[in-house]
Amino acid sequence: MGIQMQVLSFDFSGFLEFYCLVIITVNPCRMSQVEKLTGQILVIGAGGQIGSDLTDKLRSQYGAERVIAADIRPLPNTDGPTIVLDVLDREALRQAVSEYKIEVVYNLAAILSAKGEQNPELAWKINMDGLLNTLEVAREGGFSKLFWPSSIAVFGPNSPRQDTPQYCVMDPTTVYGISKLAGERWCEYYFNRYGVDVRSLRYPGLISYSAMPGGGTTDYAVDIFHQALKTGSYTSFLKEGTALPMMYMPDAIDATIQLMEADAERISIRSAYNLGGMSFTPEVLAAEVKKSIPGFQMSYAPDFRQDIADSWPQKIDDSQAQTDWDWEMSYDLATMTKDMIHHVQQRYHPELQK
Repeated sequence: MGIQMQVLSFDFSGFLEFYCLVIITVNPCRMSQVEKLTGQILVIGAGGQIGSDLTDKLRSQYGAERVIAADIRPLPNTDGPTIVLDVLDREALRQAVSEYKIEVVYNLAAILSAKGEQNPELAWKINMDGLLNTLEVAREGGFSKLFWPSSIAVFGPNSPRQDTPQYCVMDPTTVYGISKLAGERWCEYYFNRYGVDVRSLRYPGLISYSAMPGGGTTDYAVDIFHQALKTGSYTSFLKEGTALPMMYMPDAIDATIQLMEADAERISIRSAYNLGGMSFTPEVLAAEVKKSIPGFQMSYAPDFRQDIADSWPQKIDDSQAQTDWDWEMSYDLATMTKDMIHHVQQRYHPELQK
């Protein structure tokens, strides 16, 4: 990162001389990527499932002091600066961006699918107004690059369920999905009309050991590990045979940062890229868990989240992300399951370690 600061301090002729020297020893594509992340980074919603892992990875990659972790509630002591910030307060956002000299914003503040159905108006307000606030501050020149997460919830019952393509019918049935689809259109609009460098991914269900389940329809695939270790059994709120796209959080974080570091010329989609992951059913995941916890038992009691899951794709085609910015997933079901059991036990149930 020291190279960046030196580049910024040079005059134009000095920059050309310096770049010619560096190009011999540094991948020029990678150099151009790093140059785009020269300022401070703000993570809004840093206390959430994605935000906590993303903040840690960004700090390890760019330095703890460069990454400002923001949430609506005070965050515990961390390795870097934290602030309290309500994404619905545009003026507070402006002030934070100015005070900390923010160049890149990751806006992860959202109410997820299941909780959104319990309070649709609040979900729409947070998911939509929060995005518009960050888009507006970016349009005003407050910062240079924005990441906003979309979701496979943008698809609906008339979307192809197998190998769901990047472009197809999208008729979401939840307020979460509706807000994400509307958000995608706003993102593309702000890019086309105002030149805002906004980037997005349609996340599949995300599996993480860093945060407890957050109210999503796919969160059975997180809670199962906690209950398997704690009680030896789990009751799934989705029925057998419900296949959904899933992704281990380290892969999702890598995809996010990789997208944000990609040269702008390689980004052909300014709404949101499909992100595929791996597809499995509750019983398939249970069988994999049982390989490490032999006595584990699974039962089923579908609730209102079953209808949501039934409207979503079973498998996603993310070939556009592979083509545009070389996306490639690292974890499969077996490696993810082993890693989840290890980390959940280590973090939440150390008494069970042998």
